[in-house]
Amino acid sequence: MSMDRIVVAGASLGGLRTAEALRHEGFAGELIVIGAEHHFPPYDRPPFSKEILKGEWEADRGRLKVIEHLNAELVLGRRIVKLHHALSEVELDDGSRISFDGLVIATGASPRMLASIDASTPGVFVLRTYDESVALREALAKSPKVAIIGAGWIGCEVAATCRGYGLDVTLIEYFPQPLERTLGPVMGEWAAEVHRRHGVDLRLGVGVKGISGQGAVERVELEDGSFVEADVVVLAVGVAPETSWLEGNDFDLENGVLCDETLLVKGANNVVAVGDVVRWPNAMFNKVMRVEHWSNAVEQASVAAHTLLHGPSEAKSYVAVPYVWSDQYDLKIQYVGTAGAFHSVFEGSIEDNKFVAGYEADGMLVGALCVNSPARMIKYKRFISTHPQIEDISANLP
Repeated sequence: MSMDRIVVAGASLGGLRTAEALRHEGFAGELIVIGAEHHFPPYDRPPFSKEILKGEWEADRGRLKVIEHLNAELVLGRRIVKLHHALSEVELDDGSRISFDGLVIATGASPRMLASIDASTPGVFVLRTYDESVALREALAKSPKVAIIGAGWIGCEVAATCRGYGLDVTLIEYFPQPLERTLGPVMGEWAAEVHRRHGVDLRLGVGVKGISGQGAVERVELEDGSFVEADVVVLAVGVAPETSWLEGNDFDLENGVLCDETLLVKGANNVVAVGDVVRWPNAMFNKVMRVEHWSNAVEQASVAAHTLLHGPSEAKSYVAVPYVWSDQYDLKIQYVGTAGAFHSVFEGSIEDNKFVAGYEADGMLVGALCVNSPARMIKYKRFISTHPQIEDISANLP
């Protein structure tokens, strides 16, 4: 199939890096990048809950660097509302349509909301864009009481940042421990103690019934009948893949758009996908997964570009060991691999907040939590990629 015009749906990290990869692969045709936000180059999202929220970085420092000369048409501030796959067209929110020979889906994910909370209430914030990070930072400058709903990576980072401002912070989590869905209950308990030690009020194992106040948020009502006084509420209950615009086509959209191992969308021969929106079979762990982390979007870009330009006969499989990092207080937290059952602390000491903990599935090492041990992360990533028996690792540690 001739590729004269490629549309990149999403001016995000994954969209930008795939556009660069297309040029690097030699694509000389028309390249159109469509983004719902007005910012380009796009902002790097991890600093939104850390350096930018703290006010440590100026605006331009958070922008991604453009590596390749894109020579692209930018359509910014426009949202794609519909894919007409049979016609090879995308429809924008102004009613216009753009045709394509090849399409890159890079629309990422949107913050999940709670049905019990009106997100438009003054004092309620989500944290997904640069503008939202700046708005929250301005609100924090007024020394509010802060309630954070959701103790995943973003919620915990925002809590640490707010405590750095000296603010009263309450962290609310439906699960019994922070980060439990990733780290499990044992390391979740460690994370809880970290936040308690830094003065965060934890409300764990409880849902949110709603918010109340006169014209703005003043308190959060929990399902156990208790209240949390708050002037600022941050919703951090995860994200959902942005796939509504793909409905009506012959795609599997359950928890992201399903692709094959080369990132070609199932049910299409001229559409690939990258980043938070993708669900694909990762041969490294022999399972279909969707990964929301920065490194995944970057690494998928070159594979998707190659697949789109060269077709199935020359396509390469995307095989990866996922990686996520988080900075909280004086801790550099890194997790490599996928979720598994906690096995043991391999190196270091939990009491010293410098350790490596291992996770297993079917007797194999599938994940490692490295706390203040950045040099060890690469070692354990390599271990995981070779599918070692976890007892073999335990037996050969110094």
